[in-house]
Amino acid sequence: MLRAFRIRWQLPDGGEVDLDFDPVAGTADSGILDADLAALLVELGEVAAADRRGVLFTIDEVQYLSKDNLGALIIGLHRVSQEQLPFLVAGGGLPSLPGLAGEAKSYAARLFDFRVIDSLSEEESALALREPAEAEGVAWDQAAIDRVLELTEGYPYFLQEFGKQAWDVATGPERIARADVDAAVPIALAELDAGFFRVRVDRTPDAERAYLRAMAALGPGPHASGEVAAALGRTTTQVGPTRDSLIKRGLCYSPRWGQIGFTVPMFDQYVRRSLGR
Repeated sequence: MLRAFRIRWQLPDGGEVDLDFDPVAGTADSGILDADLAALLVELGEVAAADRRGVLFTIDEVQYLSKDNLGALIIGLHRVSQEQLPFLVAGGGLPSLPGLAGEAKSYAARLFDFRVIDSLSEEESALALREPAEAEGVAWDQAAIDRVLELTEGYPYFLQEFGKQAWDVATGPERIARADVDAAVPIALAELDAGFFRVRVDRTPDAERAYLRAMAALGPGPHASGEVAAALGRTTTQVGPTRDSLIKRGLCYSPRWGQIGFTVPMFDQYVRRSLGR
């Protein structure tokens, strides 16, 4: 739908010319998100099919979509699937995403293929550190690699951060040693605290911070939800809304019924460092 708009010209003599255009009605302009998005996706798919092409949308951080928006997207993709149109959405998100999709629309599990992209294996993590360094003529000592893997648990972004800081502080000239990693640890942690972790908890209400502190005090997790509630001196029913809110915010996830865990490694350490005070 093309909305109404106005064009105005200022003339040299000081006068003005106004042109007003009425809105032009079209497809997907009912104002009902479910129906409009579905109609839009179907039309895109039909145009692509007529031209013997495909459409691919990539969406990151899908867990931050509201329930209504996620539900509308699922409805639209369901319509596309029913019409067998060449339309694909590849979305990335935290471990809470399958559950959120199921809450938005119960048939989401049948519509999507959920693939788990977890932390890298020890071999993959070592390769991620070694290869870029070797391309510059620098080698990692095995002890240094072991220390980075111990700290990061193979989480790709953390490997990148610790690898960068170790590279920057290394005395070299052709090797990165365990001592270099040890010297880089406080720098890497400060960078993660200031950016990666802090942005996730800056606007967290007091009740959610208390829940996170109780989780962190129990260790990395996952933990039984009842244990966390007991640490707060409350029942699982009483803290249920707080738990659900943390899952929706992407800070926690439920790996199985009755359990709760942090969505990324080292989060418990950050909570104890920053929210424990």
